[in-house]
Amino acid sequence: MCLDSVPGLSKPRYNFNRAVRAIVADVAKRLPEFAHIRASQILVVAGEARRASRATVKPLCFGGGKLEDSSGRCKPRVEVKGRRMLYCITLRPLFFRCSTPQARVATLLHELFHISRDFDGTLDPGRRHHLAGETFEASLIPLVQRYLSSSPASTVEALGHHGEVSIWHWLEKPVASYLPRQDKVRTSYTEAQLFLGQVQMLTSPASPPSEWPDEPSVH
Repeated sequence: MCLDSVPGLSKPRYNFNRAVRAIVADVAKRLPEFAHIRASQILVVAGEARRASRATVKPLCFGGGKLEDSSGRCKPRVEVKGRRMLYCITLRPLFFRCSTPQARVATLLHELFHISRDFDGTLDPGRRHHLAGETFEASLIPLVQRYLSSSPASTVEALGHHGEVSIWHWLEKPVASYLPRQDKVRTSYTEAQLFLGQVQMLTSPASPPSEWPDEPSVH
């Protein structure tokens, strides 16, 4: 029986986590500058607005993948379906509203570019905006254009869905760090602290190569 014919039974919503994971894996395969990226250890969630930001990346470890630093501060452990997450990318409302597939690709590459080349749960200290300044965008823009020129159209178009999508949201958001003897916080997070929620995605028509982003979206 065709599910469309069953009264009151809706189609499954578009799985946006799957689409983003496919893009991240494809970027790592096609661009040597991102070969260290492992899509399976990056959690992607939808989050609240933050000024003009479209997305942010959060490191989930201290150096070397450790959960405790030399001062005794700790980070919560995040696992999804038994796999440890090293980074969390939060996609904000502006990412989903009136954007193009190419602009969304640029935003994702922007966040991936912050990740340490060691892929150890930390960010690259030389790629922080206040230190890198204009050189950050100058280094990133050619990578975005190279990827858009070489990637299959179907892969990029996966970010061009128009309508409702399902994506992970936090039920309870981890703190950035804590002191074990002072702070009473959850120390471990799994899919039990996440839920699949719906986001309305509005997509503008795909832009031709001459209009591809030459300024990746605001961080």
